[in-house]
Amino acid sequence: MDFLVLFLFYLALVLIGGIMICIYSKTHHLKGLVRVGVQIFSRIIPKCLQRAVKRLHHYLFHTRNYIFIILHLALQGMIYTEYTWEILGYCQELEFSLYYLLLPYLLLIVNLFFFTLTCVTNPGIITKASELLFLQVYEFDKVMFLKDTRCSTCDLRKPARSKHCSVCNWCVHRFDHHCVWVNNCIGAWNIRYFLVYLLTLTASAASMAIVSTAFLVHLVVVSELYQETYVDDLGHDQVMDMVFLIQYLFLAFPRIVFVLGFVVVLSFLLGAYLCFVLYLAATNQTTNEWYRGDWAWCQHCPLVARLPSAEPQVHQNIYSHGLWSNLREIFLPAIPYYKRKKK
Repeated sequence: MDFLVLFLFYLALVLIGGIMICIYSKTHHLKGLVRVGVQIFSRIIPKCLQRAVKRLHHYLFHTRNYIFIILHLALQGMIYTEYTWEILGYCQELEFSLYYLLLPYLLLIVNLFFFTLTCVTNPGIITKASELLFLQVYEFDKVMFLKDTRCSTCDLRKPARSKHCSVCNWCVHRFDHHCVWVNNCIGAWNIRYFLVYLLTLTASAASMAIVSTAFLVHLVVVSELYQETYVDDLGHDQVMDMVFLIQYLFLAFPRIVFVLGFVVVLSFLLGAYLCFVLYLAATNQTTNEWYRGDWAWCQHCPLVARLPSAEPQVHQNIYSHGLWSNLREIFLPAIPYYKRKKK
């Protein structure tokens, strides 16, 4: 099995695994598999190492820290350094358009600006002073969000669509999710910045993939590599095929091909997540609401708790009011209106 086939095989396994995790993340199948895996590894891995892994996992994913911000900026810096060092010089020699080559840098500047805004902007933290204000924004759907419920940690009345973030230890208005890459919650007041950040990040990865691909294709055409022949393992002359051509380019330009492969995979992953986030924005849902599923039990209703045969109440999205209204709510949050009204 040659290198390219093996690489594509591993890549397919990673992508299929990611898709399966996304599909089963809303069911109990994944939790059952995780429990089985934990039980198996708990018998193999020493106790001291298990405790160290638990502490590291708690620090990385259950406390606010700047590890993923540093990692994010380091990865971006490495990719752009390779792009500048390897691809930009070759493309200038081949007389590529300068505007075409500088597009990734323009997207980087916009991306870092909105990345910073997402990190530092208040996502919509609910306090004693703003509690009544937030309670006026959304009506309770009486299934997923019940009236007169209190946060057991903050001891505040929970407005509809809010949630307590266990990482940041505060309740957030229109809570979407906690993003470790920005070390902040994504809520009503910074989700618009998060959307633009994600859009420009996807676009910058895609633009570098396009420039790198264009360079390699142009190089193959100019040097007429597609017309060359090679000697196979049996000593016969063979016409250059796609598999051998890609392997040849990898040996000739390993760093460029590696960067190309990385940004292509990254573009697909970010593009898929961007489509999901845009779908949520277009339908006026949050990640928290989507994850909780289409069925929601009225857990605080004593009548339902006493009836084991009772059907679960169907959760209907009462917050969607059409595409443009939903997008306007994302980019122009309703809170300023209520602030003016309260004055």
